[in-house]
Amino acid sequence: MIVQQDIIKMIFGFKVKYHRQQLNLSLEELAKSAGLSKSYVHDIEKGKKYPKVQRIDALAKALGVDYDYMVSMRASKKLQPIVDLLSSDFIKEFPLEQFGISPDKLFELFSNTPDKVNAFISTIFKITRNYQMQREHLYLAALRSYQDMYDNYFEDLEQAVRVFRKETGLPRTLTGQPGILRKLLQDRYGVKVNDLSMAKVPELSGLRSFFQDKSQTLYLNSRLTEAQQNFLLGRELAFQYLNPPVRPYFTRIVETDSFERLLSNFRASYFAVALLMDEDSMVEDIRNFAREASWAPGYLHQLLNKYTATSEMLLQRWTNLLPQHFGIKDLFFIRLVGAEGLQHFRMTKELHLSQMHNPYANQLNEHYCRRWVSVNIIKQLKSDLKPGALPIIDAQISSYWQTENRYLCISMAKPDFHTPARGISVTIGLMVNNNLREHFRFLNSPDLATRLVHTTCERCGITDCEARAVTPSVLEGQQRRADILEAGQQLP
Repeated sequence: MIVQQDIIKMIFGFKVKYHRQQLNLSLEELAKSAGLSKSYVHDIEKGKKYPKVQRIDALAKALGVDYDYMVSMRASKKLQPIVDLLSSDFIKEFPLEQFGISPDKLFELFSNTPDKVNAFISTIFKITRNYQMQREHLYLAALRSYQDMYDNYFEDLEQAVRVFRKETGLPRTLTGQPGILRKLLQDRYGVKVNDLSMAKVPELSGLRSFFQDKSQTLYLNSRLTEAQQNFLLGRELAFQYLNPPVRPYFTRIVETDSFERLLSNFRASYFAVALLMDEDSMVEDIRNFAREASWAPGYLHQLLNKYTATSEMLLQRWTNLLPQHFGIKDLFFIRLVGAEGLQHFRMTKELHLSQMHNPYANQLNEHYCRRWVSVNIIKQLKSDLKPGALPIIDAQISSYWQTENRYLCISMAKPDFHTPARGISVTIGLMVNNNLREHFRFLNSPDLATRLVHTTCERCGITDCEARAVTPSVLEGQQRRADILEAGQQLP
């Protein structure tokens, strides 16, 4: 993270360089006019030094601006967006080093081409304001980009899990040992586990967990399944073992005040899933599943039982291992929640590796394609699932309208933990290409349906769609504009 003092130096240096260039002064000329050395002015412009009062005054006079302007967060119209960005919480808290960007390089980009960068930043600010994007949206988008950059496989965390498992003697699978993680938390870290208290507090009864630092207690919701408990226990073990500088305390992140907190949550969750689903064991299980000649949902039920895992944990683990061990990098993961009446569906999580794939979160309140297996499996859930039953598992080949993109989509659905009357599905989509065909033998299985799909009904031109929720209003608007242009060309 960039500390506040560095931000102040950068903004001051940025102003000095910009106004010097506007006056067509060389470094040497400005230094001479202000009575300073050339190297000293150079360090100021690089954001490395911040001058004392007398020298600030000398620079201000040499540049034809006033002292207060130089030391404030005010700037000219052309510079203000960059100053706003440099002084924003986003820059202060965003871990540029995770993306291989040093503050020096960022500052150099801003100061070398301020007009172009200003126009770009101003555009971003306007977009975020018009679409009411909040800081957490930017953090989540940055996290997804971070995952994509590493193909969602993090060797340091995989290695940390191996070391932790060796240090603690944990077995590779925990089936039949429900108390082992609780005991480990208590014995190794002095963390108590309380399953009773959260249900007594109305504000907390719908949440899954809360860690109270002062009492070193992990509170768990009494309605959690064994798989959900294991994940949260593993996640707390990760926080204790990795000891990040900041961390969230609720399962659902309430305080999205920094990217670092979001990243520490991701790393702890990754550690927990890797701890519960051993890398070597799961890779072998994926190979065996992919070798099946026919689509075999029963095999996935076996894996859920073997690892005492939730559907989301299992498919998320696949997004780690498929790129690393099978070279399958064109994939997406989405989580979809269906409202009680099944008229509206909301995408609450997504991940895209290698490229932006066709199913993506839509912030315009458009209707997701009703031909998605992710949607249909929630409908199956509402009509077929009995209390305590296994998750419904389904799959299809989704062929996207007017594109060559085809995906093997594997989807699992269960009632939403927070609102059981709603259904929730998680889906992994793997782009069908030669590499996927080499690994997955059942792609041509007659038990695997192929459906023509789109992203949203509003943008879909499939004329004979039996599942359409609304008219293709976006396409109709485009056609009206095309008709107007054509009519204009026909005028005599």
